Amino acid sequence: MFRIVFSIAFFSITAIVSGQPTFSADVAPIIFNHCTTCHRAGEIGPMSLTNYDEVKNWAGTIKYVTSSKIMPPWKADQTYSRFLDENFLNDEQIKTIADWVDAGSPIGNPNAIPPLPEFPKNSLLGTPDLVLSFKQSYLHKGNGNDEYRYFVLPTNLTSNKKIKAIELRPGNTRIVHHALFFADNSGKARQYDAKTPEYGFSADDNADFDAFEVINRDQYPGYVPGQKPRYFPDGLAQDLPAGSDLVLQMHYAPWSVDERDSSTVNIFFADENETIERTVKDYIMLPFNLIGGASSFFLLPNQVKKFEGTYTVPFDVSLVGIFPHMHYLGKNWEVYIENTDGSKTNLIKINDWDFNWQGGYYFDKYKIAKKGSKIHAFATYDNTTSNPANPTNPPKFVTWGEGTKDEMYYLPLLYVPYKNGDENVVFGNTSAVENEIIPQHIGAKLYPNPASQTASLPIHIELAMSSGGTVAIEILDISGKLIRTLRSNEFFGQGRHIVHIDAGQLNAGAYVVKVSSKGDTIALPLMIGQ
Repeated sequence: MFRIVFSIAFFSITAIVSGQPTFSADVAPIIFNHCTTCHRAGEIGPMSLTNYDEVKNWAGTIKYVTSSKIMPPWKADQTYSRFLDENFLNDEQIKTIADWVDAGSPIGNPNAIPPLPEFPKNSLLGTPDLVLSFKQSYLHKGNGNDEYRYFVLPTNLTSNKKIKAIELRPGNTRIVHHALFFADNSGKARQYDAKTPEYGFSADDNADFDAFEVINRDQYPGYVPGQKPRYFPDGLAQDLPAGSDLVLQMHYAPWSVDERDSSTVNIFFADENETIERTVKDYIMLPFNLIGGASSFFLLPNQVKKFEGTYTVPFDVSLVGIFPHMHYLGKNWEVYIENTDGSKTNLIKINDWDFNWQGGYYFDKYKIAKKGSKIHAFATYDNTTSNPANPTNPPKFVTWGEGTKDEMYYLPLLYVPYKNGDENVVFGNTSAVENEIIPQHIGAKLYPNPASQTASLPIHIELAMSSGGTVAIEILDISGKLIRTLRSNEFFGQGRHIVHIDAGQLNAGAYVVKVSSKGDTIALPLMIGQ
């Protein structure tokens, strides 16, 4: 025992003297902030990375996947455009991990290991207003094939609702690859479901099923593993009609043994005191948008082919997010706005598409597209034997289809009608210093303050978290009466985050913004003028 303790102490001292990184000072903050969200019990990561021993056991693998930029799986090119919740490592962080592994993975001072983020169990966003669950589990057969399955969840709503956020809690993280959501008040999805003896339905179950009709609808933000769902900013929401069904298109990954899934959807409505001024809509670019038309979307065997789609914006819009989608033959995306003055606004560029790690991307600020501007979306596909992801060998003729051996050109654009001042609205701080030292667990500030009811710029609540944890944000009047709840125990990771208040939602007067996390409370005075 003495020899073991002495060896650990010697390694730690040697690391400090030589300037080598240690787990406690250098590596733990990177792992906890970028990896542990997925790599912990019950989540999609194949191994847990929540402490020194777990990380050390996988040190060589971690060095390889970070050095090759396989992990973390952030695919958008950050030199082209910036997004909220970016999860990539910079060159310095990658080198830190490599140097730490090469030095023998020293622990450093065990007492200086930062606290593990406190992840909530049931929801990353707090307490949902509506919980919809599968009425029974579904058996995904272990035949090595992937599966797209639709499930119809009755909402039983008696009045129209405004959705601020939607969150899937997968029942079986081993097989749930991703999911799309939309509302159906036509009853058609129920009719499809009634035709099948099994729970849910697929395109193969219904001869009259029209995939374009189903997916070319207003959709809610979808689910992909490892990404936290987001609330829409103050004054923005999506519609959920009374009496509608929530329909999930669930993609189950290929698996070797039978697995069952029974998932749950958490829905968060706008606070009763929040006025929704703009409804979030989506426009989905499909093969109909391609130069050459939908009939041009096919890939011959041993062909590399690039498609260009265009969309002329019919009225002024402010883009909120973008969600590129293609299958195994996909290689890259580039999407930008050609503005009416001839200038260019970058939206997204993915240089190395990976079907296993598609995602939803929310811009760090509104991207303005004026009436008459054009959105250009280029997508390249590789149907050759040189593509290691090609699911067929030898390559076959491929065209549009839901199965992953088919292909898709599918690009939802999330937007709201443009409002004066949107150019100045910032959703997140992408310039924040990674792993900055924050003296307290949580810090917060307001700006602009005082604010005007008529100002086009919203009030920003900037949070600074020294480690991940849940946060509650409330607005109180001067007497302490609760006026609005902005966040109810939502998880925020280490670093800086921005939550908005629309000053026009409040009467002129004095308020207190109360921010609470892990027993710490910050009270920020706020003045609203006319």
